[in-house]
Amino acid sequence: MRFDKHIIFALLLALTFLSIGTAYYSNAESWSKVDSFYFSTMTLTTIGYGDLTPTFDESKIFTSIYALLGIGIILYLIGSIIAKFFFQKEVYFDKLLKKFEK
Repeated sequence: MRFDKHIIFALLLALTFLSIGTAYYSNAESWSKVDSFYFSTMTLTTIGYGDLTPTFDESKIFTSIYALLGIGIILYLIGSIIAKFFFQKEVYFDKLLKKFEK
C-alpha cells in the first residue's frame, strides 16, 4: 500500500501528539520516558489499563484534553488508512469489472 498525504499527515500528527504526551508526563509526573510513552499510548488508544494514573490536578486536566484531542487524531489516522485501503480495492474491482464487460 502506497502512503498518501493524508496518512503521512495523520501519522506525523499522531507521533507528534505522542511525543508531547511523553514529554509532559515525564516532566509533570516524574515518570520515566518509557512509562510516559506507555501511558500516552494507552490513553490515545483508549485501552487505559489503570496501572499508571495522573496524580496532580494539572495532569488530570491535561489528560482530559489530551485524550479528547488525541483520540480524534488516532481515529483520523485509522480512518485515513481504511479509506486508502477501500479506494485501492474499488480501483481494482473497477478494472476487473471492465475486463468482464468487454
